[in-house]
Amino acid sequence: MLKAFRKLWNDKRGNALIIAGASLPLIMGSVGLASDTIQWALWKRELQRAADSAAIAGVYGKIQGASYSDAATQDLVRNNDVADITVNSVFQNSPSTGSYTSDPNAVRAVLSVKHRLSFSSLFMSAEPTITATATATIVPTGDYCVVSLENTATTGISVGGTSSVNLGCGMITNSTSMDAAVAFGTSTVNASPIAAVGGIDASDNWASGTQLLPFTMAQDDPFANVNPPTPSGCQKFSDLDTAGNNKPGGVVDLSTQTGTVCIKENGGTPASLDIKGDVRLGAATYVLDATSLKMTNTGAKLSCNGCTIILTSSTASTDGSSIGQVDLSGGEVDLIAPSSGTYKGIALYQDRRASNSSVKNTINGNSSSSYQGAFYFPNQEMVFAGTSGISTACVQMVARRVTFTGTSAITNVCPPGSGASSFKGRSVRLVE
Repeated sequence: MLKAFRKLWNDKRGNALIIAGASLPLIMGSVGLASDTIQWALWKRELQRAADSAAIAGVYGKIQGASYSDAATQDLVRNNDVADITVNSVFQNSPSTGSYTSDPNAVRAVLSVKHRLSFSSLFMSAEPTITATATATIVPTGDYCVVSLENTATTGISVGGTSSVNLGCGMITNSTSMDAAVAFGTSTVNASPIAAVGGIDASDNWASGTQLLPFTMAQDDPFANVNPPTPSGCQKFSDLDTAGNNKPGGVVDLSTQTGTVCIKENGGTPASLDIKGDVRLGAATYVLDATSLKMTNTGAKLSCNGCTIILTSSTASTDGSSIGQVDLSGGEVDLIAPSSGTYKGIALYQDRRASNSSVKNTINGNSSSSYQGAFYFPNQEMVFAGTSGISTACVQMVARRVTFTGTSAITNVCPPGSGASSFKGRSVRLVE
């Protein structure tokens, strides 16, 4: 018996099978732990994505005047990828921890799950907890000189022809189109960032280094709190121009005017104030009641230092079509907006109740023209077609749609104390 056992002990046949059998628990344990690790990592990734999305949704909800927690909860319900797992959630505004505790716009999402792991549960007395956190808030995205308020699937900003646009700041549109901002032809655009709620047309016309920000949040109307005056005491322009020199070669000197001057022409709705001579306006607020501003004569000139021209109508509340438009497609234009007062920094203002969004307001001028201030056409299109050499010191454009066309050239440099300034952009971003 002892001899047989000794013989079996010294026999080396079948050693591999014995070793494999002895190693099997270690191999199975490694495979089990690897499987659990992969599952854990997958749940963690899905949970983090859900936390990121919920935090962003919470900020958007707050911006839109809804409950941040309701917005985050709805997003979690609709976009939770952690299948068959109950997710515990906590949403905070402002966060109780982190770097954004004093930020009134910040929303923090804390998500956690407990779930059984196939292999590890054999040795664990309780299910493990997986946690993911995310904080989102509103961050600045740049300074904008051009704001398109178009909020449909129509292109909001268009640059074509041989236009040369050098803003020294950015452009943004609320258009939801995949081509919300486009540049084509031989145009060149030096403006950054270019932002849109929708997509942005990829183009070589954008200058090198231009920051493109598609699918960003909508830009508020920067002049939403600036309202037009109610027209009163209106008279025809000829009543002001008592010498009757608003004709080619004539001079109309009204440079001493101050306060508010209301002008209402006859002959249509809206009627038209047609500048034909050399018209020099004083530093006043000029209210055009149901009257358009027109200057198409190449020899005409319109100048004003410290004035705002407002297009509105005494019947605007019931008839938006009575509000006039602007057609400055000829002659020399020199407009400088006031540096103080209600209409600080605004050179041309059109009542936001103006109807017919297909109407185009044309801003042009010859090479001697100059502009300083904002052009505001919130419900209609603005077309800038200025020629090369035109001076555009600190020009801002806020319109339903903004189009640069022809040989328009613009270079923006804002002088100190001009009263005009660029508009601050913002976007929702994950920050922690």
